[in-house]
Amino acid sequence: MMEKVEKAQNRAPREMESRAVMARPTAWRPPETLPSPDARDGWTHRWVRMSMLGVADPQNRSSKFREGYEPCKAEDYPELMMHATSDGPYKGNIEIGGLMLCRIPSEFLKQRDAHFSAQNKAQMAAVDNNLMRDNDPRMPLFKESSSKVSFGSGST
Repeated sequence: MMEKVEKAQNRAPREMESRAVMARPTAWRPPETLPSPDARDGWTHRWVRMSMLGVADPQNRSSKFREGYEPCKAEDYPELMMHATSDGPYKGNIEIGGLMLCRIPSEFLKQRDAHFSAQNKAQMAAVDNNLMRDNDPRMPLFKESSSKVSFGSGST
């Protein structure tokens, strides 16, 4: 009697057989020093300094919180849960090396940029007005020059 020999079945998923899955990265790149959270609509994230060289920095922390930044809770960011602080005043927040992940509504940043843009324009106008006040037509601070291009043969 002849025994029937069965082949071993390949139970690996078909996706694992492609070369793309097995390919190594094409180029080395340094790891991120600070991980980036997944983007969230309406929010902008920033790492805010809470301490430097083990010394607390309450002035920086306070100014960022007054500006509108709020600490990100680790439970809201599962991709960064491993960086959650387990003790201290910011227990449950995401902190790495004295920097805490904070967020601010993107609309606040647009308003902030508009405020500083208007302030910058006002300062530039003030400087221009001050310079032009001292301008004398006999000796102008700025000489408007123009050039003229003509085509054709000059003198032959």
